[in-house]
Amino acid sequence: MPDDVSPAPNRYGAAAHRPAPQHPSPSIPLTPAPDPRPPAIPSPSAFSPGPAAPAAERLRVVVADDNPVVRAGLGVLLSGRADIQVVAEAADGREAYERTLEHRPDVVLLDVRMPGVDGISALPHLVGIAPVLMLTYSRESEIVHEALRLGAGGYLVHGEFTANQLVQAVRDTKDGRANFTVTAADALLAHMRHGAPPQRGPLPEGLGSALATAPAPPPPHAAETSESLSQLQPVVGQSSVSGGSVSTPNRQQYGLSSREVEVMDLIASGMSNQQIAATCFISEKTVKNHINRIFTKLHSATRSEAIAHWLGTAPRNPGRQP
Repeated sequence: MPDDVSPAPNRYGAAAHRPAPQHPSPSIPLTPAPDPRPPAIPSPSAFSPGPAAPAAERLRVVVADDNPVVRAGLGVLLSGRADIQVVAEAADGREAYERTLEHRPDVVLLDVRMPGVDGISALPHLVGIAPVLMLTYSRESEIVHEALRLGAGGYLVHGEFTANQLVQAVRDTKDGRANFTVTAADALLAHMRHGAPPQRGPLPEGLGSALATAPAPPPPHAAETSESLSQLQPVVGQSSVSGGSVSTPNRQQYGLSSREVEVMDLIASGMSNQQIAATCFISEKTVKNHINRIFTKLHSATRSEAIAHWLGTAPRNPGRQP
């Protein structure tokens, strides 16, 4: 049939159907076409965390308690904090001194009643190396006073604090802030109300009697720059054993105020500035101001010299006014 001749209509008058020509369909690629744009370069902070910040140094603690269960519990509790690490444990005062001398911790937790060298006996040897926080079941008022007199930076009685309070007390002790539980606070309040600590005498169960056999204090370079309590104690003790050779000092000549007299008595008893502040309920800055005025009135440059003048044991100097 010629190309220009139309097909004859079918029986219904419609033109005969001619199938449409078949054209191959283009294939669909399985992978997307490459993006003609240059790839974006991610910033370094998008994926990499960058240099890590230096970790804060952990507060290092030595735990001294003769009860292994207590030591283990304190180790788990304190070392579970991100900023605290128990570096050593000790079962008595002598071992506490050795571990403290070896590790130079930030804080020592010290029990009172331990076999061998008890905590009271070891205390004056420890405070020259690190701050000491008493952590004990001993609640007798005379023991509390003796521990604070010998240099303890706080006194906690088991059963009177929570875990979080203990952790905060450890941190505070490292920073020079005192912490006391109810028993210790009551002992300090009793001192304030009666105007004087309880009469010193033998402590229960011979506590403190091992001082003569306790380890020697660390070399001078390891102690604090100011005179330590263990160095001041012999001066105080000598004044009480000098017999009739020393007359009662005339303290009125110095012209101290009533508060300055109270502070000077606490200095002579061996208390640190921190303990005096806690006892008198004043700030350490106020204590230092009182001490500066006391030193001026007593013509003294050091605590030991002031104590010697106050107790009447200073050598008389005819060319110098008292």
